[in-house]
Amino acid sequence: MNTSKRRIWVIGAYLGPLLLGLGGFAARVDAQNAAAPVPTAAAQAADSPSQAADSPSDELRKRVTAALHADPYFYDAHVSVSVEKGAVVLRGFVFSDWDLREALRLARSAAGDSTVVDNLSIKEGGRR
Repeated sequence: MNTSKRRIWVIGAYLGPLLLGLGGFAARVDAQNAAAPVPTAAAQAADSPSQAADSPSDELRKRVTAALHADPYFYDAHVSVSVEKGAVVLRGFVFSDWDLREALRLARSAAGDSTVVDNLSIKEGGRR
C-alpha cells in the first residue's frame, strides 16, 4: 500500500467512529415525543363512552397540549397546559429563547381567540 492510501485509512480509522457517533445528536425531537402519544378525541370517546362530554376548557387544554406535542421540533415534556378563567396558561420550562417563542406560537395558534399566558422560564444549558 502506498503512503497516500495508508494515510486515508488511518484518518478514516480515527474519524469514522467519531462521525458515526455524531448521528445521534442530529435526531429530531419527535423521536423523544414518540414514547408518549396523545390520544385523539375519537380514541378517548371509544375508550370511555359512559364518560360525559369534555367541558370547553378541557377541550381547549387538550387541543393546545396536542399542538405542542405534535410539533416535531419542540420538546414539550417540561411544559404543562391549563385553562384558567378562559385563558390558556403555559407553565414549566424550556431550553432556549427559540423554544419559548415556539411554545407561545403553537399555543396561540391552537387556542384561537383565547388568551395565552406565559408562565414559562428558560433553563439554559439544560438537558432533555
